[in-house]
Amino acid sequence: MIREKQFYKQFFAMCLVLVLQNVITLSVNLADNIMLGAYSEAALSGVAAVNQIQFIYQQVLSALGEGVVILGSQYFGRGEIRPMKEIMAGAMHFGLALCAVLFLVMSFMPGRVLMIFTSDAAIIEQGVRYTNVIRFTYLFFALTQMLLASLRSAGTVRISLWLSLMALVVNCCINYTLIYGHFGAPEMGVTGAAIGTLTSRILELAVLLVYIARKEKVLHLKPADFLHADAVLRRDYVRVTWPMVIVQGLWGFNIALQNAILGHMTARAIAANSAASTMYSIVKAMPVGTCGAAAFFTARTVGEGDMEKVRQLSRTLQVLFVCIGVAAGVILFFIRLPILSLYKLEPETMEMARAFTLILCLFAVTMSYQMPTNNGIVRGGGDTKFTMKLDLISIWCIVLPLSFVMAFVVKASPIVVMWCLNADQVFKCVPAFIKANFGHWAKKLTREGAA
Repeated sequence: MIREKQFYKQFFAMCLVLVLQNVITLSVNLADNIMLGAYSEAALSGVAAVNQIQFIYQQVLSALGEGVVILGSQYFGRGEIRPMKEIMAGAMHFGLALCAVLFLVMSFMPGRVLMIFTSDAAIIEQGVRYTNVIRFTYLFFALTQMLLASLRSAGTVRISLWLSLMALVVNCCINYTLIYGHFGAPEMGVTGAAIGTLTSRILELAVLLVYIARKEKVLHLKPADFLHADAVLRRDYVRVTWPMVIVQGLWGFNIALQNAILGHMTARAIAANSAASTMYSIVKAMPVGTCGAAAFFTARTVGEGDMEKVRQLSRTLQVLFVCIGVAAGVILFFIRLPILSLYKLEPETMEMARAFTLILCLFAVTMSYQMPTNNGIVRGGGDTKFTMKLDLISIWCIVLPLSFVMAFVVKASPIVVMWCLNADQVFKCVPAFIKANFGHWAKKLTREGAA
């Protein structure tokens, strides 16, 4: 175990910022869900269906950003800034290309896309109305996420917290005004919720650009830095990132398919799962934030070249992950009923949401160990292919086939299917422990003479 107090101070400071940033970001979705849940169940389900696409998009953008953090942090550990900027430029180009593809798809065939998740005409109609506005957020979100990943590769994370807090306040105020038609504004339902999200995304990017221009002192980023990407470093970035893009993209599809399975079982399952999974996502911000901090510290330490320190860091982090997992499960257990009481759901839907949330309390513990171990230590250390292989086997060869059979062949209840859909959070702990403690995963990814 690491005994230096300075490490724990730095690690928990970064964790706290990333956790709060994730909590606040997800609280925007929670606010949308609560307000729309009180407005109508069809509106809640329609937005939940659209958000499955948004979730996939966010996961792929997250992978592109993690590639910047992992490779850039190793160069940062060596004190080399120019290669970091070349890597950031390549990531920005890929992010904008992804944004353009999604915008075109959701502009020309939103109804067909939403039919993947539900066959209910009322839900699809609400989802299309929401999509007509929300698609314009994709560009602002992509730019913001790539810029924040660039800053995080140099250890700058606090600005992300303040941006998320601002987005939460702006989004909630506009939602309250436009969803219900308060203060003389028109009652716009899902369209009002989409306008709130769009406004907050625009403000996020604007404030971030001002911060980079006036306050950022490490990277000294300028617009010209993102116009050109070195071909060699871009190939390095792609080599590091493509397994994560596959993992995160498939993870996004996995969550979307989980919701599609539940949604096609019973119409109430979409609303119940939306309420439960949004709460779960907020608690999940603890291991997600820990994962981000672990990836930065691991990558930086590997870049410094001290392998004994890397192994010591790995052991210390795993103990911390277990403690955080227990805390996450306990927190979700105690907040589940007060938050669910804010929803205006039918009694049967509410009972299903309570059952779903109780199940997720248990999975929060195991997820909090395996996720940051796989994605923070192993992936942050340079082995980006291990998680891809693990997810391909566990999710696509075991979890989804089993869940599909239980849902549509055995005709099991949605609660049983929920257990099956999250079973990988338990059995992925075993390969995570073996790989982190007995496998080879610490790899230097930097290139000599790149400065």
